[in-house]
Amino acid sequence: MTTQYFKRSEIKASNPAYSQSRSVIETVFYGNNVEKVTSVQQAYELAVKSPGTIVTDIPVYRPETMGLAADAKILVFNDGSVTGRCAAARRILGSEGVNEKEYALKISDAIYDARYKKLYHAEAVIGLDKDFMVKAHLCIPEGEENIMYSWLLNFQAITAEYAEMYKNSKLIEGEGDIYIFSDPQWKHPEHPLGLTYFDPKHNCAALLGMRYFGEHKKGTLTLAWGIANRHGYASCHGGQKRYNLANGDKFVVSVFGLSGSGKSTITHAKHDGKYDITVLHDDAFVISTENGSSVALEPTYFDKTQDYPLDNPDNKFLVTIQNNAVTVDEDGKKVVLTEDLRNGNGRAIKSKIWSPNRVDKIDEACDAIIWLMKDATLPPVLKITDPVLASVMGATLATKRTTAERLAAGVDPNALVVEPYANPFRTYPLSEDYGKFKQLFEERNVDCYILNTGFFMDKKVTKEITLGSIEAIVENTANFVPFGNIDNMYCLDIDGFNADFNDAEYVEQLKARMADRVNFIRSKETAQGGFDKLPDEAVAAIEKLAAQI
Repeated sequence: MTTQYFKRSEIKASNPAYSQSRSVIETVFYGNNVEKVTSVQQAYELAVKSPGTIVTDIPVYRPETMGLAADAKILVFNDGSVTGRCAAARRILGSEGVNEKEYALKISDAIYDARYKKLYHAEAVIGLDKDFMVKAHLCIPEGEENIMYSWLLNFQAITAEYAEMYKNSKLIEGEGDIYIFSDPQWKHPEHPLGLTYFDPKHNCAALLGMRYFGEHKKGTLTLAWGIANRHGYASCHGGQKRYNLANGDKFVVSVFGLSGSGKSTITHAKHDGKYDITVLHDDAFVISTENGSSVALEPTYFDKTQDYPLDNPDNKFLVTIQNNAVTVDEDGKKVVLTEDLRNGNGRAIKSKIWSPNRVDKIDEACDAIIWLMKDATLPPVLKITDPVLASVMGATLATKRTTAERLAAGVDPNALVVEPYANPFRTYPLSEDYGKFKQLFEERNVDCYILNTGFFMDKKVTKEITLGSIEAIVENTANFVPFGNIDNMYCLDIDGFNADFNDAEYVEQLKARMADRVNFIRSKETAQGGFDKLPDEAVAAIEKLAAQI
């Protein structure tokens, strides 16, 4: 529970709970032009009337589970040419070159310019179990009701049930609620791509000029993950599931990967009914370093629509849709034309009941952590047995960019990129994540695997290979063999996918990719004043690996 109220004698500028950024952003919520939105149904009704909304003729499936009326329909809203997140717009207080006074003044002007608009104030909780619950507030102008509606669906609107749960949840000492001010129509000559400004220590943000709902989802999670990190949790951008085996054993797997890496596919895979599966979430959760349990942060799913044509049965679980085309069927009914015909990265909110075996908390500790990568020099499955190397390989998770990103000019969309722990939304030093994952590997004996879900040289790693490999790991039938002469690294023996260390071209490419990782870790020693510098042991581990190839 994050709410922290102070006595009047404690409300002063010297109180560390306050900052200039926090004072600017929180204040807007109390203006006489702000209207409180108290339910998902109210947000739906506002979104239906919002200019540009398309009310389809497709009913929401079991709307009562989300607090919606029986006649609720799936809503579509499109964001023009903006269909992805923009990392170039992010400014994080505490990072080198980010001046609080400069940005506080810009945000103050944005709020001043919005004074003639009606603003909405919505509340939600982030975290679905009393072990970890954070209250979040969103302030957004009239005309942006679809973002607010999706935000309340993506997180947990405060119903009577959740108000009581929040009241009885674990107190998170020294933290205030999350406050986010958004104005998607904001423009500024110094920020042509918009501005997403975060004061992570004081749990507040301003999202300016950002139309895409994903900025609001990940912006909120950015602050929630920061709170979790400060209070003994590993913050996870990934999926977690539990295999409930016939012999009574349970096997918990956490998978970490960026959009398009396969984390959702793996998390929700039913394995042709071979196992009883329990799903925590496929995008956002936290793991307690104290007892190993995990808590989901969101009830619903914000998923791509690319692979889901209109007649796919999973589409009945959609609630809101973003950046997709609409047409009419043979009966003249408005329906959705998906498969990314209109643009890349079409998205939708899917209801919680899409996954029938969902839980909000998994008490059992992880048995395996999987780093999902798209690196053509890596075989389909590697196992790492050294905690330091396991954690540093997560810190150098390599993949390809996806259509979920809105790139600045001159950025190569095809370049291999490194994104530590698949979490580009981290606001605290990289060493914090490194230490927490190392702790899980070292103290809780969690096994570590790397799964390459792209190509191994010129051979495609199919979904069937990936899921079959996970089944072998879960059933303890996987046959691992040494990965060349590299210490503490083994590859799963898969016919046709074994590394040939006698192939000079392959060895050269593998050396180059590992050198990329060494250079990445080394670059953090000086970048941003050493903010993301890793311990010497991490550098030594990755350099030793590179030298053994």
